Amino acid sequence: MKKYILIYITGLFSLLSYAHNADASTTMLVEKENNTWVLQISSSLTAFQQEVRTHFAETPYKTPEEFQQMVLEHIKNNLEISYNNGSKINFGQGIVKLGHETKVVFEVFGIPSNLQSLQVTNTTFKDIGRSQSALFIFKDGFSKDQFILNNENEHSLELKASGNKFVIVNQQNAGFDSKYIVLIVLSLLAFSLLIHKIIFSNNDV
Repeated sequence: MKKYILIYITGLFSLLSYAHNADASTTMLVEKENNTWVLQISSSLTAFQQEVRTHFAETPYKTPEEFQQMVLEHIKNNLEISYNNGSKINFGQGIVKLGHETKVVFEVFGIPSNLQSLQVTNTTFKDIGRSQSALFIFKDGFSKDQFILNNENEHSLELKASGNKFVIVNQQNAGFDSKYIVLIVLSLLAFSLLIHKIIFSNNDV
């Protein structure tokens, strides 16, 4: 346990230096116990602020709570995940964790255990130049898969299950900063330690 705590702390300090980069984000879909799933989107606070100002210009926020609600609404309007025969997932109540690196966490419903395909479209940060998001799919029994959503694939990917991993249908070329990948891996460790507190231990938030 001490080992994971040390890695977690190291990851947080590493991410602080990168959290101001508005064109980089992560989208994580994680299977928990009993076929429950959690979705997390992370990016710099600057990126979320820029998108909210763009899409809610006529109704500017006056409090942090109003900003958080606009963030949740913006994500729901710009994130679509469907599976197998085209059925869409349902979002539960979302939580926004404000900070230099801001995290938005949803519990999601409707994903079956026999997951054969996924189509993910995330245009949450499309208004930011050169925006790109690392997409991670964590399913029990599957390899830890990572993909890239960017302008080249119009922030959308179609994935299918192949053995114990997901592969891209109609593979597209996309470049990504290797240093950012290292930071994301560290962020994943932090996420795994925090998720129970965020969702399951704070149901009244």
